[in-house]
Amino acid sequence: MKGKLIALSMVAVVAACAHSGPSLTSAERLELYQAHAGPPVASFRIDRIAGVTRWTPLGDQALAFWNTPNQGYLLEFHARCSGLSIASSITISNSMGLVNARLDSVQPRAANGSAISQPCRISSARPIDGRALNDAKRELREASVVERPADVEPDGGD
Repeated sequence: MKGKLIALSMVAVVAACAHSGPSLTSAERLELYQAHAGPPVASFRIDRIAGVTRWTPLGDQALAFWNTPNQGYLLEFHARCSGLSIASSITISNSMGLVNARLDSVQPRAANGSAISQPCRISSARPIDGRALNDAKRELREASVVERPADVEPDGGD
């Protein structure tokens, strides 16, 4: 009886973990975004009024940001950009709404708006195919394989 209780507890824990989907490392997330980004562009427009609606740090040398749910850019930096993982917001330098790769920078900011680190110079900007990226993320969530504990015995149909 005690063995079955332990096995059922393990199955419940594994099922809970499987439900939340696989967790990707920063490097794996960056690879996923790179696979769904187009070729580098010299510059792009940013909506200065609406600003950046959401952003995702992808390690300490890249981030993805979105002007709209399906229009985003993968920004990669010349060097390590410290503070991205703990920043509550970012600012992106621009000239009248035009962001130039190799000229403009990203500034990680704390909750109170103060700068966390030095600005991070953008080395490349690549448009992201938001729909394809979301489809790939959905497929990753749906593709979970879980090992059954070795000591679980088939139910006798009771």
